[in-house]
Amino acid sequence: MRPEYFDAHSHISFEGFDTDRAEVIARMKERNVWTITVGCDRETSQKAVDTSELYEEVFACIGQHPADNRAEAFDADFYRALLSNKRVVAVGECGIDYFRIKDAEMKIKEKERQVPLFKKQIELALEFDKPLMIHGRPSPRTMDAYEDILEILTSYGKTNKSKLRGNIHFFAGNVDIAKQFLTLGFTLSFTGVITFTSDYDEVIKAVPLEMIMSETDCPYVTPVPHRGVRNESIYVEEVVKRIAQLKGDNVEVVKMAMVSNAMRVFDIR
Repeated sequence: MRPEYFDAHSHISFEGFDTDRAEVIARMKERNVWTITVGCDRETSQKAVDTSELYEEVFACIGQHPADNRAEAFDADFYRALLSNKRVVAVGECGIDYFRIKDAEMKIKEKERQVPLFKKQIELALEFDKPLMIHGRPSPRTMDAYEDILEILTSYGKTNKSKLRGNIHFFAGNVDIAKQFLTLGFTLSFTGVITFTSDYDEVIKAVPLEMIMSETDCPYVTPVPHRGVRNESIYVEEVVKRIAQLKGDNVEVVKMAMVSNAMRVFDIR
């Protein structure tokens, strides 16, 4: 069995869905939508795995976000134990986030903290032969986080090219940055943001269809025409429609490509 739609990055295991998660997933089942629910620290990674074990439509991604829980030390053994679960399909979301950094001194300190954290998760993904789910958020009006991620991935790719792979989630870079990730073999996923801004139109047009994924990042960034309510995985349909419109392709073709791409990259069978 294959899904009709694939939401490559959601947070349906987060507490915002605690009161009605079963109903949310029932709606997914009705529309044949699958998703990867993504952890950001130990607690949410464990919940991602727990949720994935209850629902066949849900897979898990486990790891530590670069900026969400700065006080938590990375526990490699904890994540190794979770990676033994067959429902875990990726490591992340991990990466580099400079968005809320206020000055150069703070950026230096954050880089010193975030880069080793990111590298530990790359090494974990390589150890278990899993793809990465990468979070990148640059400082305003720059591409700095993406540039640092590319430098780090390029370094690991020199000796681990056959295993180093994954997806750049919620891509918000430019065409040049996109092409550099594509050269490394990484896919790019887009959220409901593309339904209410044209900022990424040219990027989507430039990226081959087989290197794009659809995602919601729910409960965040609800797409048009559902703005104003909590986002859900079923709304990934609106992301697919917009990608099809921008690519000038039939919606059915794009829908099938989004499913195939996610299942290929995350080795879901």
